[in-house]
Amino acid sequence: MDKARPGIRQDGAHQPKNPTVQQRGIIREPKVVRRLKSRSALETITSNGTIAAAMMVVAALLAVIVANSPAYEPLHHVLEAPLTLGVGPLTASISVEGFVNDFLMAVFFLLVGIELKYEMTVGQLRRPRQAALPMLAAVGGVCVPALVYLAFNHGGASHGWAVPIATDIAFALGVMSLLGDRVASETKVFFQTLAIADDIVAIVVLALFYGQTPQVAWVAASLIVVVLLAALSRARVYSAKPYLLVGLALWFCMYNSGIHATLAGVVLAFFLPARSDVRLSSLRSWLGNQAQVLEDRYDDDMHVLGQHAFTDSANHVERVLHHVTPPLQRVERTIATSVNFLILPIFAFVNAQVRLVGLDVAGLMGDPVALGVFLGAVAGKPLGIILTTWALVKVGFARLPRRVSWDQVVAVGIMGGMGFTMSILISGLAFADPLEVNVAKCAILAASLASGLLGMLYMRVGDPLVVRLVRWRRSRAAAPEGQ
Repeated sequence: MDKARPGIRQDGAHQPKNPTVQQRGIIREPKVVRRLKSRSALETITSNGTIAAAMMVVAALLAVIVANSPAYEPLHHVLEAPLTLGVGPLTASISVEGFVNDFLMAVFFLLVGIELKYEMTVGQLRRPRQAALPMLAAVGGVCVPALVYLAFNHGGASHGWAVPIATDIAFALGVMSLLGDRVASETKVFFQTLAIADDIVAIVVLALFYGQTPQVAWVAASLIVVVLLAALSRARVYSAKPYLLVGLALWFCMYNSGIHATLAGVVLAFFLPARSDVRLSSLRSWLGNQAQVLEDRYDDDMHVLGQHAFTDSANHVERVLHHVTPPLQRVERTIATSVNFLILPIFAFVNAQVRLVGLDVAGLMGDPVALGVFLGAVAGKPLGIILTTWALVKVGFARLPRRVSWDQVVAVGIMGGMGFTMSILISGLAFADPLEVNVAKCAILAASLASGLLGMLYMRVGDPLVVRLVRWRRSRAAAPEGQ
């Protein structure tokens, strides 16, 4: 009886109830249960998006300091040091910097893919009509920055057009959280949906425009591995380990294929099961049976190490409850903290190595690449988001969500210019000249900082002024004539 899985009814099964529990009526939780349920200081910190964004900013600032100090050359040699990944004949040679940008960022893209699949399953993207407005606003927020960049670089480094198109969701939402109640929760959902759609577009752009010349054999091997992932999902394999192992093989094949290897994380995420292999409707009655079994097997007079039947039953319950959570969520919980507090700060430190020593600042400010990236993010991004949203609402295609006002749409547009992570990643792929990469990174850092500060300044100063102006106009309209 204790080995029965929930949802599988056996003949003669009954649901005994503990009479002592019934008599007490209220179950007092043991101290250890209360301790496990309470969040530790570390859990509180790691669940705070603002702290995660701050760590990424600190890592970027530290990178700029190191890049302009005597430590730059030794660090540069370390980042270019070769690493060998793989076993036996299946090995790949990669630099430390490449490991960060190609492998660790694949783990970041796995988290992005999980968030996308979650939103498409139970979140905002599940209702296309509801998500249409922020998703189309995201498209406008991609096209206009690209056009602004091309306006400055139509006869030069036009291949960098995608650098200013991205929005860093973690960075932007972290800054937005600093505003507290000034930003409605519905606005944060609108912005999150917009940023997720922005990620989808950036992933497509990365795959189509910034890969290398495809290696046919490795592309075929990648497709075979994808078929294997599909077979695991089709066979209803609910353990996460097989998917992760096959995902490693997919990364290896894609790394050698010329397709950007980070996209392996997104592909893997979409094959992770989003369902539980435990029938949740029958879980409660099954747990009731198991509780009775545990009580029958517990012996007050024996040390817990000697109560083998009791601990075996408890372990069985633990394994079943572990499978209540879908693999998609289990993987997310496993990697989220590492991504936000380790991988992204490392990526920021490695890629924000902006060398200012000997750089002509006046020339930098007039460089077409710098102007295209900076103005594309700071001016093009808000214009694209705000004008697309206004046009869709004006023609009657959609309405603003409840409690999302136009002044908050403006704030969303301004903060959309914070494209830190994805923009830095694309800049390293878009430009072959190290000088152009350095110029682009300078502009990205400046644009992200300017967008964040302008957004916060607008919400603290501009938003109250807009509210007062609207109230004044309404009071003037409502006043009797002659007053």
